[in-house]
Amino acid sequence: MPERLAEMLLDLWTPLIILWITLPPCVYSAPMNQSPVLMSGSPLELNRLSEEQRILNRSKRGWVWNQMFVLEEFSGPEPILVGRLHTDLDPGSKKIKYILSGDGAGTIFQINDVTGDIHAIKRLDREEKAEYTLTAQAVDWETNKPLEPPSEFIIKVQDINDNAPEFLNGPYHATVPEMSILGTSVTNVTATDADDPVYGNSAKLVYSILEGQPYFSIEPETAIIKTALPNMDREAKEEYLVVIQAKDMGGHSGGLSGTTTLTVTLTDVNDNPPKFAQSLYHFSVPEDVVLGTAIGRVKANDQDIGENAQSSYDIIDGDGTALFEITSDAQAQDGIIRLRKPLDFETKKSYTLKVEAANVHIDPRFSGRGPFKDTATVKIVVEDADEPPVFSSPTYLLEVHENAALNSVIGQVTARDPDITSSPIRFSIDRHTDLERQFNINADDGKITLATPLDRELSVWHNITIIATEIRNHSQISRVPVAIKVLDVNDNAPEFASEYEAFLCENGKPGQVIQTVSAMDKDDPKNGHYFLYSLLPEMVNNPNFTIKKNEDNSLSILAKHNGFNRQKQEVYLLPIIISDSGNPPLSSTSTLTIRVCGCSSDGVVQSCNVEAYVLPIGLSMGALIAILACIILLLVIVVLFVTLRRHKNEPLIIKDDEDVRENIIRYDDEGGGEEDTEAFDIATLQNPDGINGFLPRWGLPAQWWEERNLIRMGLFSGTRITLSLQFTFSHKDTKRNCVIQWTT
Repeated sequence: MPERLAEMLLDLWTPLIILWITLPPCVYSAPMNQSPVLMSGSPLELNRLSEEQRILNRSKRGWVWNQMFVLEEFSGPEPILVGRLHTDLDPGSKKIKYILSGDGAGTIFQINDVTGDIHAIKRLDREEKAEYTLTAQAVDWETNKPLEPPSEFIIKVQDINDNAPEFLNGPYHATVPEMSILGTSVTNVTATDADDPVYGNSAKLVYSILEGQPYFSIEPETAIIKTALPNMDREAKEEYLVVIQAKDMGGHSGGLSGTTTLTVTLTDVNDNPPKFAQSLYHFSVPEDVVLGTAIGRVKANDQDIGENAQSSYDIIDGDGTALFEITSDAQAQDGIIRLRKPLDFETKKSYTLKVEAANVHIDPRFSGRGPFKDTATVKIVVEDADEPPVFSSPTYLLEVHENAALNSVIGQVTARDPDITSSPIRFSIDRHTDLERQFNINADDGKITLATPLDRELSVWHNITIIATEIRNHSQISRVPVAIKVLDVNDNAPEFASEYEAFLCENGKPGQVIQTVSAMDKDDPKNGHYFLYSLLPEMVNNPNFTIKKNEDNSLSILAKHNGFNRQKQEVYLLPIIISDSGNPPLSSTSTLTIRVCGCSSDGVVQSCNVEAYVLPIGLSMGALIAILACIILLLVIVVLFVTLRRHKNEPLIIKDDEDVRENIIRYDDEGGGEEDTEAFDIATLQNPDGINGFLPRWGLPAQWWEERNLIRMGLFSGTRITLSLQFTFSHKDTKRNCVIQWTT
């Protein structure tokens, strides 16, 4: 029951609410909350009510008002009254003044400070500003003190239909596939109206087509444009211009309208097959045309465009399918016929081909329209041409032994003129390929002969080029490569692979391998090298050495006994005969030098010189020479001491006309830096003995020289003095000390 009552009340109030919303509001709106007016009652009761009213006004403003409305674009001789403000505190004594502030106060809106009437003094445009927020306040006229807090209210600009619809994104462009079914959506357009969409019908738009029928239609409210005719053909007409109108006020009379244009382009679909421009094509080609050359072009036209017009070409029949091929040119959309194999006018003079063009991309929706392909016939005529000579083989391989006789025939090349009117051929050698002129050729029959001797060991292969020239037309020439292989003959004797030198230890054992040697042969037998080694007949019973053949075709030399002595014989020469396995065999004698050396206990060679044998301590020849030089120096010093003792009492006589500097001894050895300052004493200029006895020190210890000077000055006269000179020599990893003493 309560639900039913609620539905009845809702049905009753809904039309009233809609009516209230659709009615335009009054320009003037009275205050909503005014104090009640007392029509009757006692003064006491009136006073009591006045007091209660006064107390109530202290906690709450005395006046409020609704929103105010003003019609846009209104113009008249007088300002338009927007509304009136009035407070219940106003006793009518003109002691209250109304003040207005906020948006447009004083410039757009004015208030009568006595009556509270608000006027619009300017023409308003809702599209520029739809509403204004202002603040009103009642103050004491004399003191300007607020009688109550300020109150805020809104003045709304009421819309009128003063803006026409606009297509902001126009003009428009759209595409739709050709042959589309009826009602295919093309695009949609949208117009805008600056009027208020929630008030009245000023912004309610309705769309229509002014131009473009009967091809297209438009939905009035959504502006969706669709095709109005089925199967529109792009090949008949590709582009359409549609004029669209948008009208406000729901399309009723008096509404404003705007228009735009839409260009609709039909896109291509593959609805047309290819078609050859002609059913028969004729081409001619010389027989000497280069392989891969384009002979001609065929073209199948297609009314479609883009990939829908792409066609592939094939040769499907004919007597030249093996000689010709056809390829598709994606840019020109035609077929190119090319030569695959050489032509010969003398063999066949014409060919017939059947070619086919078929669309690459086929739309199954239109497959019922027939096969999307076409065929045509191509006739190709071969023209005779003067062809160059043709060799019987593209290359020749000849073989000749390196000992072949001069002018002997190595081989022969042949060539012919393929033309019907055959011309004689002359042969020659391209001398750029035979700079040393080792070969000749007979100009008439093409026989190649040997002009100079050949040596396989210098060059195994000779590559020459033979030229064949027509006698009747010298411009017709051909070339052929000829490879000549030089065959080996046994014309080189074997010999040692390198210069061998063997070393034999004095402490070696009998049967010990002294050296292993190998041989080499410049020849190259078919079955490989096999060498025979032997000693000279007179050395077969050699008492010192013997030989042994190894499996790897090498030879080992062995010692027959021990106790070799390099003092007795330092070097042995062992001649060895080496023979090959050729026919006839060749041989040579190579001599192996064997040196007797001193070795360590583990067989490591240390010295192979005879002079080293007398130095068991292992000194080198340089060390031995240094020792001998020191001994000779000591002998010279002894002789000088003897001479000094004989002249030690003779006075030093210096002539007046002699320059002391002339007595300085000059020698050509280089100074030794700071150590060389001790090698000469200036006092010797005043001592003849010093001059005569001065010798370079040559690296002797300074103490030795000081002791020698003391003896020379006679400080140790009558005393037996021994001078000792000690040397240290290093040889390899061994150090040796040598001491030389001299006693006086």
